[in-house]
Amino acid sequence: MHYTGQIAHTHTSDIIVVGAGSAGCAAALAAARGGARVIIIERYGFAGGTGAQVLDTFYGYYTPGTRRKVIGGIPDQIVAALRARSRVIVRPNTYGAGDGITYDPEALKSAWEHELSAAGVTLLYHALVIDVCRHAGQPCGVIVASRGGLMQISGRVIIDASGDADVAAAAGAPWEGPARGAPAQSATTTFRLFNVDTSRAQQVSRSQLHQLMAEAIDSGGYALPRREGSIHITPLAGAMVANMTRVRDVDATDPWQLSAAEQAGRRQALEYVRFLQERVPGYEHAVLGNLSVQLGIRESRRIIGEYRLSRADVLDARQFDDGVALCGAPIEEHHGGADTRWEYLPAGAVYGIPYRCLVPQHVDGLLVAGRCLSADHDAHASVRSMGQCMAMGQAAGTAAALTLRLGCTPRDLAPTPLRDALRASGAIIDASAIEEVA
Repeated sequence: MHYTGQIAHTHTSDIIVVGAGSAGCAAALAAARGGARVIIIERYGFAGGTGAQVLDTFYGYYTPGTRRKVIGGIPDQIVAALRARSRVIVRPNTYGAGDGITYDPEALKSAWEHELSAAGVTLLYHALVIDVCRHAGQPCGVIVASRGGLMQISGRVIIDASGDADVAAAAGAPWEGPARGAPAQSATTTFRLFNVDTSRAQQVSRSQLHQLMAEAIDSGGYALPRREGSIHITPLAGAMVANMTRVRDVDATDPWQLSAAEQAGRRQALEYVRFLQERVPGYEHAVLGNLSVQLGIRESRRIIGEYRLSRADVLDARQFDDGVALCGAPIEEHHGGADTRWEYLPAGAVYGIPYRCLVPQHVDGLLVAGRCLSADHDAHASVRSMGQCMAMGQAAGTAAALTLRLGCTPRDLAPTPLRDALRASGAIIDASAIEEVA
């Protein structure tokens, strides 16, 4: 297909990865290490995605409470790179998604960029995919809006790690999301505070913080939509990061809704900053360091894949013959109310993520990775952590490189060679291989 717009530049690669977030970076690394020529296309001017824009913690590496490690391979290498920069700490958690690996987002940007460049990945920043090219009805490339004009980038396999399934939707893959009446979790603008007295701040327990929130809301002096947000230490002295705001009913694929939601998130963040400064010990002299680069989107489009991960799969800790990653995180639904709904797996249990969840129905030559995988709303609320997004990315990139080597489509790739390649790269895909971490 020849695009009807004026094309300023063209580029050809074996594998095109759209989105340089946790899933996309891992996918590009895995594909390049598998011998493929890889280009990764990113709308911002840096790698890291949500992990460098909104959040500063990898969750999903460990099961809650028991500290069973379920993630390995490329994600471990990124944590090692952060440790080499002295910009990472592990925060023990007996609740939520388990222990968190908290880092400096600026260090994450350089860590990903270094690894991608060393693997020979071509990085294209400040570029937005706006359409898909097709041959015989199937995707064979993308159209990119860049600062230099429109570009046509051709490839044999495309990995959609956009978060919003932008490429899959444009290619005609079936999907579900808020635009089609499906529920979507609330979004969050995070923020970082400097000049915090962290010694005193850490003496405020989680329950005490929530009580102070409730008192502030009940006083009528604060507009705080969420009563149980969190704030945590970072690798930087005197700096704390807060995950407190709640922007409801957002379809992140609607530009008007997203624009309004960005503004609402910032307004809420400033109100939570005022609450902390005025009501919580340790924050009296704190100053706002920065707001997240963009609104943190938990859920938008989800593809309909060859398999759809379900709530029962999660809570029953189901394993799959084509499993390419593991997860032990609970269902963590940030609904529109003031609290969060948690549903846990049995202690220490994990479930598998099938490769088929990364393969969209009806479209060949395309894989997805990250939060746009095929899963129902509740399963998605468990599997969307950045640890699992990186693991899915490693699986998708490995699969893409294998399909080129074996001469098959992603849909026809057999599970055995893929699982063997993932094990060889350090990925943890078998529940029997999990070990307790001291």
